[in-house]
Amino acid sequence: MSWFDGFAMSLTMPAALIASLGASIGGLGAWGAIALWAASMVLATATNWIYTEMAAMFPDSSGGIAHYATEGWKKRAPVVGPIASIGYWFPWTTALAVYSGLIGSFVQAQWFPGQDWSVEFGPVKVDFPIAVGLLVMLLLFGAAMIGLHVAMWVVYVTGGALLVPLAVFIVLPLFSGDWSAQGLHWNLHGAAGLREALVWLYVMAWTSFGVEVCATFAPEYKDTVRDTSRALRAGVLFSLGVFILLPLTLSGYVGEKAIGEEPTTFFIGAFQDLVGGASDLMVVFLIASLLLIMITGLADGSRVLYEMGKAGLTIRQVGVLNKRGVPARALLVALVLNAFVLTVLQTPLAIIVTGNLGYILVHVLAVSGFALLRKDRPDAVRPIRLPRFFVPLAWTLAGFLTVVLVVGATGFSITGYGGYTELGVALAVLVVAVLLWLYRTKVQDRHITDDRPA
Repeated sequence: MSWFDGFAMSLTMPAALIASLGASIGGLGAWGAIALWAASMVLATATNWIYTEMAAMFPDSSGGIAHYATEGWKKRAPVVGPIASIGYWFPWTTALAVYSGLIGSFVQAQWFPGQDWSVEFGPVKVDFPIAVGLLVMLLLFGAAMIGLHVAMWVVYVTGGALLVPLAVFIVLPLFSGDWSAQGLHWNLHGAAGLREALVWLYVMAWTSFGVEVCATFAPEYKDTVRDTSRALRAGVLFSLGVFILLPLTLSGYVGEKAIGEEPTTFFIGAFQDLVGGASDLMVVFLIASLLLIMITGLADGSRVLYEMGKAGLTIRQVGVLNKRGVPARALLVALVLNAFVLTVLQTPLAIIVTGNLGYILVHVLAVSGFALLRKDRPDAVRPIRLPRFFVPLAWTLAGFLTVVLVVGATGFSITGYGGYTELGVALAVLVVAVLLWLYRTKVQDRHITDDRPA
């Protein structure tokens, strides 16, 4: 891979911003949203720079930051392995539910606004957007079962599709004559504002920190040291620019109140106002960019679960491939999980905050794992060796992210997107991961050992 290939992969994160941008503007005000999205990207930059060293240390690893956490902590706490792996797996896998639901909402708003029916079965609810989302899930699952690979040409096509609506949203409002900064606000004040800021940093974590993809691919670049730095720098700067400019231009054009009332589908009205009859094409481009995130999430999530089964971090049943070399059982788990999450949690941001508990925990463990590896393996081969000040920086980042984790996980209900149900699901996922790991190590692996001839 060239550094530009890594940068192209990072374009998934500006597309991911679509799920939570409207809610952040409605809750924080435009200036508050801009400040926190920028702060979140600065945190993501620091942590991902640390990951470049560990990515080059473990060139054969496909576990990403979960593997870094496992390596750093395995002498002290082996249970970190399954917790970190499932914490990483859950948000990437449930990206399928997040963005299939968004696609359903866009399809309804643009082409089927009259489809307002819904059916409920206890906690399960199915309406038109969710039905469309389930159909999209099934189609991607079917493609994955026959061997779906995210080739770079797919990345470039869908990433290019994203650039078109981004350009429309960032440039055209400024020349429309209807953009104004006078109605933009800062809704963070005093101690309550500080707590709300920490909660929103929790909500924003997966969208910002997902630029890890640039660092994770470090061993696959042509020039590990040079290309990793270039890809990460380009990905971070591009995402930072989008995360600042997009809320600024859209808030000044659409208005904070209008965005807060329709945090998911306000994009559709903006398209119709800005480009008129070309809005159909713009929505198609937007959907194409969301498909990239879903394909990446499904491929990566199923691969992580498969690797967990192979490495002894969960039950061995998921660590097998079918005749086509596809992790079919891991894909089936992903399909069932996403169908459950979409029909029960329903709103994209509720799904995101559920996954972020484990995801932020993985970053805490991976960043601190970097410092522990410097202590435990001082003479290990490090093709990328960061300056010494990154060790205290790693501990500082781990401490701050722990604060974000605790405050966010116990208070994300103040955003209006999530509560005890989401927190319960997030904790249950981690508990089940530990129980399955214990079953694997205490029952399945011991049974194999006992059956071996003396």
